[in-house]
This record gives sequence, C-alpha cells and structure tokens, in this order.
Amino acid sequence: ADTAEHRAFLEHEFPNDPEKEASAGSDEANGGVHRRDVLKWMAASAALAGLSGCTKMPEQKIVPYVRPPEEIIPGRPLFYATSMTMGGVATGILVESNMGRPTKVEGNPLHPASLGATDIFAQASVLGLYDPDRSQTVIHEGRIGTWGTFVSQVNDLRNNFAATKGAGLRILTETITSPSLAAQIQALLKEFPEAKWHQWEPCSREQSRLGILAATGHEAEPIYRFDKADVILSLDADFLYSGPGTVRYARDFAARRLSEAPANSAARMNRLYVVEQGSTTTGAMADHRLAIRASDIAAFASALASALHVPSNSGNAQLMQGVPVGWIEALARDLQNHRGACVVVAGEQQPAVVHSLAHAINVALGNENSTVVYGNTREARGSLDLGALVNDIDVGSVHALFILGSNPVYSAPANLTFAANLLKIPFRAHVGLYEDETAELCHWHIPAAHSLESWGDARAYDGTVSLMQPLISPLYDGKTASEIFAAIQGHADKNAHDLLQDYWKTQKSDKTFNTFWETTLHDGVVTDESPSPQTVTAGSGTSSLPVPSALERDALEIVFRPDPTIYDGRFANNGWLQEAPKPITKLTWDNTAQLSPATAQKLGVENGDVVHVVLNNRGVEAPVWIVPGQANNSVTVHLGYGRRKAGRVGTGVGFNAYLLQDSGSPWIASGVQIIKTGKKYKLAPTQHHNIIDENSRMPVVQVELESQEAFKRDLVRIGTLDEFNKNPKFAQDEAEPTPPKELSLYPGFKYEGYAWGMAIDLNKCVGCGACVLACQAENNIPVVGKEEVIAGREMHWIRVDTYFRGDVDQPETYFEPVPCMHCENAPCEGVCPVGATVHSPEGLNEMIYNRCVGTRYCSNNCPYKVRRFNFELFADFTTESLMSLRNPNVSVRSRGVMEKCTYCVQRIQSAKIDAEKQDRSVRDGDIVTACEAVCPAQAIVFGNINDKNSRVAKLKASTRDYTLLAELNTRPRTSYQARLRNPNPAMPSFGKA
Repeated sequence: ADTAEHRAFLEHEFPNDPEKEASAGSDEANGGVHRRDVLKWMAASAALAGLSGCTKMPEQKIVPYVRPPEEIIPGRPLFYATSMTMGGVATGILVESNMGRPTKVEGNPLHPASLGATDIFAQASVLGLYDPDRSQTVIHEGRIGTWGTFVSQVNDLRNNFAATKGAGLRILTETITSPSLAAQIQALLKEFPEAKWHQWEPCSREQSRLGILAATGHEAEPIYRFDKADVILSLDADFLYSGPGTVRYARDFAARRLSEAPANSAARMNRLYVVEQGSTTTGAMADHRLAIRASDIAAFASALASALHVPSNSGNAQLMQGVPVGWIEALARDLQNHRGACVVVAGEQQPAVVHSLAHAINVALGNENSTVVYGNTREARGSLDLGALVNDIDVGSVHALFILGSNPVYSAPANLTFAANLLKIPFRAHVGLYEDETAELCHWHIPAAHSLESWGDARAYDGTVSLMQPLISPLYDGKTASEIFAAIQGHADKNAHDLLQDYWKTQKSDKTFNTFWETTLHDGVVTDESPSPQTVTAGSGTSSLPVPSALERDALEIVFRPDPTIYDGRFANNGWLQEAPKPITKLTWDNTAQLSPATAQKLGVENGDVVHVVLNNRGVEAPVWIVPGQANNSVTVHLGYGRRKAGRVGTGVGFNAYLLQDSGSPWIASGVQIIKTGKKYKLAPTQHHNIIDENSRMPVVQVELESQEAFKRDLVRIGTLDEFNKNPKFAQDEAEPTPPKELSLYPGFKYEGYAWGMAIDLNKCVGCGACVLACQAENNIPVVGKEEVIAGREMHWIRVDTYFRGDVDQPETYFEPVPCMHCENAPCEGVCPVGATVHSPEGLNEMIYNRCVGTRYCSNNCPYKVRRFNFELFADFTTESLMSLRNPNVSVRSRGVMEKCTYCVQRIQSAKIDAEKQDRSVRDGDIVTACEAVCPAQAIVFGNINDKNSRVAKLKASTRDYTLLAELNTRPRTSYQARLRNPNPAMPSFGKA
C-alpha cells in the first residue's frame, strides 16, 4: 500500500493546506475524493498486503487433516497433520491454521507418540516460528550474502573434492532419524567415500545405546509399555517428562493410575519406585522414592541385580548413601512377584553399565516383549565422537565443514576447545534458525527453515515414520537440511518437497504412490511402515563396561541435566518457555546450582547466594537454590543458559554450565568445589505467588518442612489405595462442612440447558506444565519478563501448584493445576463496581474487558487467586511477526484490564454454532479446552455436567471428587479427584515418601 504512486495521490488530493484538505474531503463535485473512500481503499490495500505478505501458503499442495478446502473460509481454521522433532525423534502434531497462519499446535490422535497430546516444546513452537530474532538472510563473512553465491562456492568445492574422493570434507549434524535425509547422506558419502559424517547432540542417548549394545551384542531401542506394567522401577529416569516417547509414556502410566471403584482398583493401579539424584516429576509421582547420589545408582542397580540373582560387576553397594536397610530386598521381592508385568527403566544421563543392568534385569524377570520391547535403531548414525572431528581439524585434515542445526561452539564440552579449532578450517558453513555462537565463527550462515515451514520425514520413539508438511512458506527463505545436502550433491535446483517425493517414490510403486502420498499427509503417519520388534537376549557384556569410580560417602558430585523448559539451549529465545515455571522448583528465567537442604547447610549457603562452581580447573558463578528431595552431597546444574548470541530474550540469561563439562564424563563428575563469593542474585520463582492458604504450600526455599496440617485441609487430598478400599469416600469425609444453599446471599439459578464444568484428576497429573503453555498459546497470553515475575505479575491463566509433605530429605511431592473455578456463587462478581465480571446462563464466570476499569476488587475477593491484572502493556502490538501468531478468536488485552481462564469460551461457542447448524445439542467431547487437549495424562476433563452420561459428570459423581474451599460456599464448577498412592507395605519407608 505504501507505494510512490499512492503517496503522490495522497499529496495531490490532501495537501497540508487545511482549507483545501477540508474542501477536498467534502466537495466531491470539485474532483476531490471522499475521505471514507480513501479509508476504504487503504483498508483494502492493507488487507491484501497482509494476506500476501504474512499468509505465505506453500507453493506445493498440502493436505489438511479434516478435508481439502476449496478455499480458505475466514473464521474457520484448518488443521494439518505434521510432525516436530526433539533430539531427532518425531512427535505427531496437528497444527491449526487461521487464514494461512499457524497459530496453535495440538497432538495427532493417530500418531503413536502423541495420541492427541503434546508437551511444552510443541506448544511453544509457534512462537519460535514467528520469533522476530530468527535469522532472516544469508550471511557471508559478516555481510549479507545470497543463496546463489553460496551454491557457486559449494560447486567449486565439489570440483575440488572430486579428485580427492571427498578427503577433507566433513558434515556435522544433530541426531537424524529421517529416512529420506539418511538416504541423501549415504548417497553423498558414496560419491565422496573419504568424507566423514559426524553427529553432535548435547543431550544425547549415547549411554543407553552403549549399554544395550554391550549386553546384547547389537543395537536396539527399548520401547516401554507402561500400560502393561504393575510395578515400575525408575533408575534416575524422568520418563514422564523428558526423553523419547515421554508424551506417550505419560499417557500409558496415567492409564494405570485411575481407580474408580474399590472392587477393581487393586488390579488396575500400578506401583512406581523411583531412585534418583534430583527431584523430578517422575519422582513426584512415585509411591516410593529414594534420593541418592547419581554416582551411587550403579551400585544400587548392582545390588538389586544380585538380590534378583542377575550376574553383575558394577560397584560396591556398601558405599551407597541413604538406602534404608531392607529397601532393596523388598523391592526385589515386589519385582519377582510381578514377573512379566514389571519394568526397570534407566535414565539417559546414567552410565552405560546402568542401562545394561536394567536390560539384564528386564530379561531375567521375563519382561521382554511384555512391558519392554526392543525395536531396531531409529537413528541414521554417523560418527558420534566429536573429539575425533576436533582432532582432525587440529592436524589440518579438514578443509570444509558444513554444520547443520547444531551449535557446538556453545554446547561442546569445554575440554574440546571446539571454537578455537573451528577457526582453522578454510571453509566453514552453518545452517540454523539463529545467528548463534557457531554462526558467528563461520564464513557462511544460511537461515534454516522452521519445522512448521518444512517438508520432511522422521521416526517416532517406536520407529513409526511420519511425514512433515509445511503450514506456511518459509518466512525468511530458510532452507531444510535436505536442500543443503542437495546443494552439496550438485542439485541446488531441487526443493525439499521434490526431494521428499523422490525418495518415497523409490519406496512405493508408481500405481500406489499418489494414494500413499495423499493418505500419509492426511493422517500424518506412514501406516505401512510399522516397526517390528526384535528379540534380544542378555549377554555377558555388562561386566566389560567401565564402572564409575566409587565416591567417598561425603564426597561432592556434580550432575548435568537438560533444562526442563529450554532443554539444551535451543529454546533460549522463547519467552513462553523462559517464563514457564519449572515443574519442581517453580523457577523462571534462570538456572541454578541446586543443593539439598543438608548440603546447603554444610556449605553455609542460602537461596540466592552466588557460589563459584569449580571443576577440572574451570569455573562458573551460579546462584544457589535449595530443593527438598535432592540427594545429599550432590549439586545439579542445568544446561542451556548463559548464551552469548540467542536473540533479545535469551542472550545473557543464566550461566553456561557447558563450560564445566568434560567429554570424558559429560553427565556425572566428581571433584567439584563450591566456593562462596559473598554475592547475592535475584531469582524469579513463582512458588510463593497466589498462595491460597499461607500454611498450605510449603515453599521450596525452606530447609525444614512444616507440619502436615495443610494436608488436612481440602487443598490436596491424599490417601493410600488401602484407605480408598476401606473408605471410598475418604476425600469427601475430610471436607469442611459446606453451608446449605439456603444460607447463601446469592440468588439461586436453575441451569436448564448447558452447565459447563471441569474435573481434574490429581491421581493422573504429572505436573509437566503443558496445560500452562497450551493456555498461553490459545488465549494470547503475553510474556511479562523476569522483573515482573519477581513482582508477582506473571499472566498465566492456569498454574500448577507444587506441594511437599514429610521429611525434607525424602519428601512426598504433589501437583495441583489451578484454573479459574467458575464459582456459581462467585465472590468476584458482587464486588465489581462496573459489572465487568458476570455470570452466564451456562455457569461461566465471564469477563467483559470493555467494562473493566482496573479496580482489582475481584482479584482481592477471589479465594483461589486465579485472576490476573495487566499492570503494564505486556502485549506486544508493534512487532509485526507476532501479530500473525495470535489466535483471532481471542481478544488481545491491553493495559488495565483483569483477565483469567474462560474455560476457552471461544471453543464453547464454536461447538454450539456447529451443533445448532446440525439441529442437535452439543455432544460430550465436542468441546475440548486447550488445557484438556494438551494433557498427556488426560488428567483434565471438561463438559456439560447436566448431561449425566458425560465424562465430567461421571467424574464429579465419583467418591474421590472434591472441591477447593467448599466451606466458603462458592460452589466451584471445577472439582478435583483425590490423589491415591499405592505403597508397598513391606518397604521400610512405608508411611513415608
């Protein structure tokens, strides 16, 4: 719209002379144009410019999940099936597209890795797509370059390498499971047999691979079936939150936690043992949890194997700290009593010997092909030794290096000095979403296409292949990995779509290809490529694996973990993930050195104290955070922070723990020193925010947990399976008496039609926080920044509270999601002087933003503390790319209004309109709120409580159902199902965590 001709037209018709301007606007007979017409033309021009500029539909045909549209219908979103990868492993998703703009991610119910749910990283991927700090142009030696010039230089390299068969050519990628990309790489290596392909994944699963390889003699991928397991043992494995298949694993695990009737509850509810170093979401769900040092877990596994008569040579059990007498024996008996229906899982950061022992125990207990299946390796593998690449560079053997997606200058272990060696290579090219630390040191940087802009394929955790189709053309002309390899092979004219089709045409016949292509894009899954399990047996390789050196009882270890919200640092510039409270600590915007209360006391440090962490003569400064349940004499640091080049959000946040890592012991190391500096550092936890009862939620900063009186109230209701069998109404018996309706000052109302309500099963909620991110994506909730979080002004409409109970060293941990309760007797409504918060005929507590004048009386009067106020203009109205991100069905709030959970009223209205068109009522399941849709454990259920056959009505009729603060007579529409534990009476710690 802003063209020279347009400006000349405006200057001619509306000069700066006020009188002439007035006459031109009012006298059309004199040749002027009416202002209204000009405004119409400008609006139309802006709309067309936005449609062509921001809505960049892919040139190739993509297939929506529901039906191929004849045209885009305004106000009617389309859903497309695709996949996104984490560590190379795919999860199937459905992406909502509004007028060609991807705005929301849901899980693909047909994909085995998601079954309709997602995690926080999938939810935040749309923000990554529209991130204004993404790389937007080709960079050549610090200046803007062109793709054509890059291809020309690559062709010159090809000619040079042809004579040497590729000697000196190196490719460095992340983990690859793509069948088509693997075929391209193999073709390249066949053409240049002297070239080498390396892989670097900062949070790799190499130890798991080595453990199974040593035990079986060949490579295999363990696939766990938690829905078939009566007893589960986790050896430092946070399988409910991180790692391949975590969304599916949370679903399968939660399916066995549901107990509706005492008659069959014993047969349905599983039992979870967790032995771990740090507090995790999986540990929080444990019926028995044991906190010991990570370096002692190999000895624990060895002692358990001996108790089960499984041969091992993996450590001295006498050196283990904090294992109660009889704990291992009781655990071994429980596993033996459930042969073929139990499973042992080892954590990805544990050494290979622990994985090998877990495999040997599973085989000895008959769990193979029952609760654990071994599939073929899903990865296409190059050299995993980054040190070998560095050595080749150091001796001058590398003449050209292509780095795809990885950021080794930032994430490589410090002892490899990757950055210094990288500068020795004559030709260096980097492909990535950002101009990061590695791009800074390369001759060429090529913008990468986001996963929502890409054609491709990848394998899921179980080997299932799924296709990826773009929702939008690359916003910044980014290139996929397949297009980069095509350029190296001399086929720069081919695009990702054609390359993908070319590969699959070789896998299918000409007659079936078109049907295969359309069906696969529609479903998101290659149905005829189902993985087949393989039979493996325990070998003698366990004893040949290196055993971690036993630490003295009081020796201090350091453990490195991927961060719960920004992973290995690739999401450092994602504000949604930076501000998402981490599941246990509730920290935002930082990483810390986490210590147990006893260790912190021994070192003389408190929360926020800055310490110097020194390992192998390398040190970083880190703030301290004390975590109940952390193993004594162990410090946990999370990777992914301390970025130097990560956009405006991620740069300079936290400290870089990679500077302490050593390639010889990347995950667990001894010899660490913690030295006080005398400095203090401000952290931004949310644990103390929006507290319902001062005595209810034990803060994680406390060294001593208080009494259990809070749990006698109705905030979190917990019982054992035995208690539930004896008294199915134990949760309701604990409640304070609810005042009779006759005593209420609120006028009664009979809900004749729909009456919306929600039920949240605390027995299923794993505390992953995906509901928080889904609500943020669905409802255009802004990021406020660290300082505002410290002030208590985070804007999330749903929070997941964390509660601790019991001994400070071995506490029980519980999660409770808290959205707006939508009280029928809402205390917020009567105090609003302008009627901005009102009740609907269907039981919703609604906010009318246009009336709100910001008195905040409603927030002060809310006993659940679920209302949020825009103290500042948190919504970004100026960044153009973020305008395409927002859900058009939800208003974007400005400064000075109160906002809160609406039960996704926009989804309710959409379902009602569709039902009305079909002349029927809304069916159960037609409305799925954002938090319900994302939940991998299916802990949240929404529906019409007037429909007695609905899922939500049945849950509310269960004996475990209760409401928060029922004694206040607010009559919430959101209720909870009490948490059940299934402890082993034979355990020494019975009755404790």
